[in-house]
Amino acid sequence: MTMIQLWCIVLVFSRLLVFGKAEIYIVTIEGEPVVSYTGGVEEFVATAAESDEKIDTSSESVMSYSLHLEKKHDMLLALLFESGTYKKLYSYKHLINGFAIHTSPEQAEALRQAPGVKSVDRDWKVKKLTTHTPQFLGLPMGVWPTGGGCDRAGEDIVIGFVDSGISPQHPSFSTRNAAPYGPVPSYKGKCEIDPNTKRNFCNGKIVGAQHFAAAAIAAGAFNAEVDFASPLDGDGHGSHTAAIAAGHNGIPVRMHGFEFGKASGMAPRARIAVYKALYRLFGGFVADVVAAIEQAVQDGVDILNLSVGPNSPPLATKTTFLNPFDATLLSAVKAGVFVVQAAGNGGPFPKTLVSYSPWIATVAAAVDDRRYKNHLYLGNGKILPGIGLAPATHLNRTFVMVSANDVLLDSSVTKYSPSDCQRPEVFNKHLVQGNILLCGYSFNFVVGTASVKKVAETARSLGAVGFVLAVENVSPGTKFDPVPTGVPGIVITDVTKSMDLIDYYNSSTSRDWTGRVKSFKATCSIGDGLRAILHRSAPQVAAFSSRGPNIKDFSYQDADLLKPDILAPGSLIWAAWSPNGTDEVNFMGDRFALASGTSMAAPHVAGIAALIKRKHPRWSPTAIKSALMTTATTVDRADRPLQSQQYSGSETMTLVTATPFDCGSGHVNPRAALDPGLIFDAGYTDYLQFLCSTPGIDPLEIANITNSRCNSTNGHPTDLNTPSITVSHLVRTRTVTRTVTNVAEEETYVITTRMSPEIAIEANPPAMTLRPGASRKFTISLTVRSVTGSYSFGEVLMKGSRGHKVKIPVVAMGYYN
Repeated sequence: MTMIQLWCIVLVFSRLLVFGKAEIYIVTIEGEPVVSYTGGVEEFVATAAESDEKIDTSSESVMSYSLHLEKKHDMLLALLFESGTYKKLYSYKHLINGFAIHTSPEQAEALRQAPGVKSVDRDWKVKKLTTHTPQFLGLPMGVWPTGGGCDRAGEDIVIGFVDSGISPQHPSFSTRNAAPYGPVPSYKGKCEIDPNTKRNFCNGKIVGAQHFAAAAIAAGAFNAEVDFASPLDGDGHGSHTAAIAAGHNGIPVRMHGFEFGKASGMAPRARIAVYKALYRLFGGFVADVVAAIEQAVQDGVDILNLSVGPNSPPLATKTTFLNPFDATLLSAVKAGVFVVQAAGNGGPFPKTLVSYSPWIATVAAAVDDRRYKNHLYLGNGKILPGIGLAPATHLNRTFVMVSANDVLLDSSVTKYSPSDCQRPEVFNKHLVQGNILLCGYSFNFVVGTASVKKVAETARSLGAVGFVLAVENVSPGTKFDPVPTGVPGIVITDVTKSMDLIDYYNSSTSRDWTGRVKSFKATCSIGDGLRAILHRSAPQVAAFSSRGPNIKDFSYQDADLLKPDILAPGSLIWAAWSPNGTDEVNFMGDRFALASGTSMAAPHVAGIAALIKRKHPRWSPTAIKSALMTTATTVDRADRPLQSQQYSGSETMTLVTATPFDCGSGHVNPRAALDPGLIFDAGYTDYLQFLCSTPGIDPLEIANITNSRCNSTNGHPTDLNTPSITVSHLVRTRTVTRTVTNVAEEETYVITTRMSPEIAIEANPPAMTLRPGASRKFTISLTVRSVTGSYSFGEVLMKGSRGHKVKIPVVAMGYYN
C-alpha cells in the first residue's frame, strides 16, 4: 500500500469521526515560527533576528509569514475534518508554530497521525501562584535618582502581565494626577473597550489591554457575569502584581479610616500591558496563557511577568524544560523579552517548583523586615501574642469577654458553625453589645468559607467593642496573615496560647446545671496592632515559597541547574486591589490588599528589571538576569546568613540557614544590580546546547519543539554559562567553564572559592584583568572528597579592584565511582 493510499484512508476515517465529548488540545506542526524562521520557504524571506533581539512584528515580512502559517493551520484542519466538528481557538505563529483546537479525542488522534503534525497535547490548567518594599530595597535613595528620580524610573519600559486583568481606574494606574505619558513607538499592542462602560482600558500608563478566554469558554468554565469578557480584573491578583512592578509612586493606602503608608511600584514610570488569561474561580488554561504570551511578545513588551504556573505536570511531556509553557518562553527570550516567573507556593517542601528552565528568572518569596503584631491582655494578668491590623480598645479599660457559643439566640443554629461568627443574626445582640466577642478559628477560615473580615462585620453589627479569634488546632503550613479591620480585633495563632485563653474564660464564667451562663466574668483588652515593627532579622525565605532541587523530568530526577534563581519580597505586600476581587476573602470590595505569595515576589523582580533595562537598553535578557543574580545578597540586615522558614515536627515555625535551593543566588539588591561589573551572558543557541546535553532528553523531542536539531549531544548541562553551578551527580572531578564579560571600566578580579569539606573546589586562573567590553573564560574544578548522600553548598566570589563583587552559588552531590 502506498503512502498516498494510507493518507487517503486517514482522510476518509477522519471525515467519518463523530464530534464526541470535546477537549482542548495544543497542536504543534512542522515549520519554524516567526521568531526562528531563517528562510527556505519560497516567497517568504527570513524573519528571525540575527541575535537575541526584538523582531519588528509590524514588518511586511513578519506579517506575510504569519499569515502563511495561519493559512497552513486552516488548510490542515479543513483537509482533515468536516466544518462544524471542531473549533480552532488560536493560531500560534510567533513563538511556536501550531494552534489550539476544541475537538473530540478521536479527531485529536487523527491529528496525531497526520503528516506534518509534531505533537498534540491535551490542555491543562494553570493557577495563580507594596507600601514598604521600595524603601526596604533601597530604591528611593539608591536607585531611582540614577534614573532621573521616581518621576522617570522605568520610563517607557513596557512590562507585560499575563494575569487576571487590571482595575484601570485605580489610583495606582490612573493618569489623573500623573505627568503626561507620550507614545511608546516600540510597542504595538491594542486596547479593548469595556463592553459595559464603553471606556477604553488604556490611558498612557496602561498601553495595552486584552483578554484571552477562548479555551475557558470552550471548556465551559467561563462565566461572563463574574469573569468579565474584558481585561477588567475580576479577581484582584492582576491589579496587585501590576501595581507592585509599575504602580505610581506615593499612593496612600487607606482602609477603615487608617493609612498604612504610601504604595509604589518598583518602576513607577514603566508602562503596563495587560494580557488577561486568569479568572477568579478556575485559574486559567494553558491554551489561553500561551496565546497571551504570544500576543505580548508580538506586541513588543520588554519584560514579561508571570505570576502563574501549571497546576500539575502536562500529561504528554516528560521533560520539564520542554513542556509547552517553558518552550513558548524560550522563544520569548529569543525575541529579546526578559521573562520573570513565580517559583510556586509549595514550600517549605523540596522539589515543589513550577518554574524550571534556565531562560526564565524564577523568583522565590521573602519575608521583609516589616511585621505586624498585637497582644491580648487578659484579666488574670497574662499577655497573649497574636496578629491583627486593628486599633486598640479604649486605653486603661478592660471589657467583658463573651463566647459565641454562649450568646446564641437558639442552640439549634449550631448547624451554622456559630463559633465562626460569620452570621450576626444568630446571636443575642443584648449579650454581645459593649463586650468583646470570642470566636473560634475553624477549618472554614482555611478553605475560605469564613473570613476575619466577616467576623469584624459581625462584631460591629452587634455593637461589640471588638473580637478575639482563638485558633485551637492547626495543620502544618497554615498561613496567618494580619487582616485590617475597623474594630479592635486579634487572632491568637499559637494553639497553646489559645488554650490559656479558653481555660481563663471557662474558669471565670459561672454556669447553671444545664451549662447556661449565669455570669460572664472573664475580661480583656486588645492592644494596638496598626503599627508595623521593623526587624533586623530580614529578609527570610517565606515558609510557603517553593524549594529546589530543580527537576529535569516529571519523574522528579534532579537537574544540573539551580532553581530558584533569586529571592524577593513576597510576604504581606500592600498593593492595589480590584473592588471586584474575590481572590482574598478578607479584602473583597477593597481597593488595596495585603497579600502573600511568590506571585508578589515575581513583579518585584520584573519592576527592578525595568530599571536595569532603562539604564542598559542593549543588554540581553540573560545579561539582566545575570546582573540580578550575581549581585544578590546572602546575608540579612544584621549581617548574618540568610535564614529560611521551616516547620519542625509539630506546627512550630523554625529558622534554618538558607541554602541555594531556598533562595537561589540570594535576595535581590537593586542598587548593585544596576552596576554588576561582570555579566554571564548566553543566548538561544546556548540554551539549545543545554537541552541537547541534558541526559535523558530525546534529540527528536528537542527538534520537534524548538525546530532546531542538536549539532552535538556532547558536553554537560553544567557548561551553560549561568551565574550558578549545579552538579547533581558528581563522580571524581568535574571542571566547569564560565565566561564573564566586563560591563564596567577596566578592573582586576581576584577569584576565591569556598565549599563544604566533602567537595574540593578550585578556580583557575585565581585572578584576571578585563578591559571594558572584554570577555574572559575561567574554570571551576569540583572533586569528591567524601560521600554523604546529601548536597554540598559553596560559592565562587570574584572581588574587583574597583569594588565590584560577583558571586555565584555552587551546589554538588558527590558519588562514589
